Amino acid sequence: MVHGKAGIYIRVSTDAQREEGYSIDAQKEMLAGHCASKGIKNFDFYIDGGYTGSNMERPELQRLISDVKNKAINTVLVYKLDRLSRSQKDTLYLIEDVFNPHGVDFISTQESMDTSTPLGRLMLGILSAFAQLERENIRERTRMGMRERVKAGFWMGGGRIPFGYDYDKEQGILVPNKDAETVRKIYDLYLEGYSTSKIAQILGLKYEKLAIQILERKSNAGYIIYNDEEFLGKHEPIVSLEIYNKAMDYMAERSISRVSSGGYLFTGLMVCGKCGAKMRYQKWGKHDCKILCYSRDKSKAHLMKDTDCNNKMQWARDVESIVIGDLFSFSLKQKKVDDIRATAQSVLEVLRGRYEDVAKKIKRLYNVYADNGNEILLDTIKEHQKQLAKIQTQITTEQERNVIAGKIESVKKTLETLEETWEYMTKQEQKNIIRSCVERIVITDDEIEVFYKFDV
Repeated sequence: MVHGKAGIYIRVSTDAQREEGYSIDAQKEMLAGHCASKGIKNFDFYIDGGYTGSNMERPELQRLISDVKNKAINTVLVYKLDRLSRSQKDTLYLIEDVFNPHGVDFISTQESMDTSTPLGRLMLGILSAFAQLERENIRERTRMGMRERVKAGFWMGGGRIPFGYDYDKEQGILVPNKDAETVRKIYDLYLEGYSTSKIAQILGLKYEKLAIQILERKSNAGYIIYNDEEFLGKHEPIVSLEIYNKAMDYMAERSISRVSSGGYLFTGLMVCGKCGAKMRYQKWGKHDCKILCYSRDKSKAHLMKDTDCNNKMQWARDVESIVIGDLFSFSLKQKKVDDIRATAQSVLEVLRGRYEDVAKKIKRLYNVYADNGNEILLDTIKEHQKQLAKIQTQITTEQERNVIAGKIESVKKTLETLEETWEYMTKQEQKNIIRSCVERIVITDDEIEVFYKFDV
């Protein structure tokens, strides 16, 4: 037997529903009779006439919710679940987040649901499980649709738009705005050797972290990253892929060199030729330094490779003199850099044109499929998607060729005048040039071998 006061909720949205037996009077009569059968003598009606059940913007429903929260009633009755709401999500919200927390039982006469009974609670659990399944299905369909959208080069939609861009809803792409020039300047300053902290100060950015985040966004180079996958976007790049990759290489180099101190030129680059461990500078006397294998440094056990390593210690000034001399005499093989870049650019234009054509075909096929639902079209769409992925791979390969050619050209220009300008450079500038060229320096006793970052 249920005691206390009940709230009877009644909703009718159209005249047709009144004719089908959902009239206000019909619902009042049935629900009042149900209260009598349950021994509920004290009840109040909450009646929304002419309101849709697709949302909760109904005055009497809101009054019911208020009375539940104020503990004015302890039972809610409806003729049928869809009278409470036509949205399963809203129905579950009302039952699980409004009624249950306030100790209010819920009864729907047509579905024989009564949350005051074990069977009613079981039905609620089943309803919740199906609702959760539907939510997950919707989420999965949304994810799949979003991936296809991004794969075709369109931006994900609203949300967080990258600094330097606006979002054009009609085209579905990012469009550079007035801050794009600031983004370009961040890359320029960073590649000139300025720290992200200094860049933030120069450009008036609020945080240093913002400069780092902007540098790391590949969307600035025309790409879209979605769920750790990379796709070529349709939006206009703010910087070239070459500049972006240079910045990322430089960032990786700086993270390694951050452990260096003072004016040490080769910290993080030197490798022991005997055991493979890193080598480091070690102060020797008041003004000198030697180069020491970490396997011989007992205080850095995690960096040791061979406790019996007997690689000789070298004077740092001798190692630096030999490596710098090698750098001065270093010359690139005669690579036709301009031809490489021109060819790469030409191929890229063709591939991007093909990519656009296939992407348009896929879009048209989706539109046709949406109209008639012909399953055969799905196979055609999948074949075109495979073709699109293949073209994207080819585009990435050509872009990498272009970047490598650009790096060779850039370093070549630097090396042409390096010996004449070296003594006028700051220590930081010297370190930057070394790290842009040198992959590693292998030291084996008195032998020193320099490995460069590109095939020469």
